[in-house]
This record gives sequence, C-alpha cells and structure tokens, in this order.
Amino acid sequence: MKTRITEMLEIEHPIIQGGMHYVGLAELASAVSNAGGLGIITGLTQGTPEKLTAEINKCNDMTDKPFGVNLTFLPSLTPPDYPGLIESIIKGGVKVVETAGSNPAKWLPLLKEHGIKVIHKCCSVRHALKAESIGCDAVSVDGFECGGHPGEDDVPNFILLPRAADELSIPFVASGGMADGRSLVASLAMGADGMNMGTRFVVTKEAPVHENVKEAILKATELDTRLVMRPLRNTERVLNNAAVEKLLEKEKSLGSDISFQDIAEEVAGVYPKVMQNGDMDSGAWSCGMVAGLINSNPTVKELIDSIMDEANTIINKRLSHL
Repeated sequence: MKTRITEMLEIEHPIIQGGMHYVGLAELASAVSNAGGLGIITGLTQGTPEKLTAEINKCNDMTDKPFGVNLTFLPSLTPPDYPGLIESIIKGGVKVVETAGSNPAKWLPLLKEHGIKVIHKCCSVRHALKAESIGCDAVSVDGFECGGHPGEDDVPNFILLPRAADELSIPFVASGGMADGRSLVASLAMGADGMNMGTRFVVTKEAPVHENVKEAILKATELDTRLVMRPLRNTERVLNNAAVEKLLEKEKSLGSDISFQDIAEEVAGVYPKVMQNGDMDSGAWSCGMVAGLINSNPTVKELIDSIMDEANTIINKRLSHL
C-alpha cells in the first residue's frame, strides 16, 4: 500500500509506532520496522545522549530498515540535554524524528540540515497548521480517544481527521483509537495517509514491558480509562487503577487549588515501576480507549500482517461490493 507517508518515510506499510515512555525501546522499534512499518525509539526514556546513542546503535544492529526517534519537548527548570540528544540522532543516522509537546521550531533547522523528516504530534487542527507553517514534514493528529495527552479540546477522530484533511497540505497520520485494518481504512477514508498506533503495540510479543501490563490491557474495556490532571490543563488519558482513583479524589476535593505537587506521588516516576516491575497500582500510566479492541498478544509481524490483510480485504471486497 502506497501513501504519501510510505513514500516520504520509505516504508512498506502506512503504520507508525507511537513513541511511548519505557515502551519505545530498540526491541519494539526494530520489530515494527522489520515488519514494514516505522518503529520509534522514545528519546526521553533514555534521557542522556550516551544512552540514546547506545539504543540507536542497538536498533541499527537489529534492523536495516528506517526507524525514528521521539523527542518530547517539555518546559522544565532542568530540561534534558536536547542538543546532545539531537546530536545522537544525527550521528546514529536516524532519518525520522517524531516531535511532541512544545513547539519544535527551534530545532527544525538542524534536523533539516541533516535530511531528517519531522513528524509533529498535534491534538488540534490549529496546532497541526502551526506545525505545517514552521516546516514540519508531516503531523500525527491525535483524537480525544488517544492514550496519553489528548489536549484540551476533546475532539474525537471522526471530526478531527476530516477537519485536518480539509486544512492541511502536508501528509498526516491518524492517532488515537487505532488497532486494526478497520482503523487504517477508516483513517484513509477520512483523509489521513496512515495511522500511528501506541497502546496496540504494547500488547505484542516484542514489547519490552512486564507481562502484567499486557494482561491489564487485555482485560480492560473501552470504559476503563480515566482522564487525569484536567484541572491543571495537562489532561492525560490513563488506565484506571487504585492510584488513579486516589488522584481523582484529590482533584475533586482540592478543586481549583490543586497543584502538581499534590499529585506527584501518583504521576512522577511511575513508568519504570509499571513497565519494568509490573507494579500496576503504583501510579497513572497512559492507555488509550482502544484497549477495548485489544484481545490478543501477537508478534509485531503477525499484527501488522493481519492489519494489512484486513485493510486490503475491506477495500477490495466489502467496499467494492457496495
């Protein structure tokens, strides 16, 4: 299947793996790339240029196909060494960077200078248009269904994707609620050039997370996520658990007086505890509503092959018969 995204990124299938904290490691990224999609290493999981260099080198040893690195730009009094991380990306020969968080304009000239394609994650059409105007090569449009940070507009993909298609000139992929061939065909029908999957890739054989994480997602339904940090305008969709219930109770009782410090116990430093140790109630961790569509734990290749088979069947048989 050829789309503007497959042509731009030189990949076989229009499927991109989301850059998930403590999930986007070389094992998963290389598996996605080897199966014809675009795997993504999560830069801030590594944290330092030295560790990111090692992870990129490891991924290069595991695949000869294109893969990318996610860089999330966060306002902080002690920010990560972004220049060093970008230098690691350049020296590692990575040709795609998925940016998220703050405006990446500051870093675009350096990335462009080295022939690196930039895909910026956006939760609204206005942000996608801004990304286009500053020179991003593509955008990932995240609907309200997505795990992680869906923004504050609460617009689901059935509205957001056609709106993006109406306004954008650059390619874009659909993110949030993506799980199978139906997701891909629907995304293409609404104007996207492919899809970005996060939560679905967590439940694969190669995903380097504790089995408790995979079991939790397999048991979950579309009703088992919660929105936290709404009062702070830093909304995050997470899988419900005891810590999340405690966090929501704090939000309810403290109201507009709440601060990040009040909920730090439930949100700070959680991912290693969950993803590596399998301590499922240790805090809030991102998960999409798409959990309700996940009922198997295949290899990455089995998953991507099944998505493409289903998509082709829908396009060439079901829809053509209509």
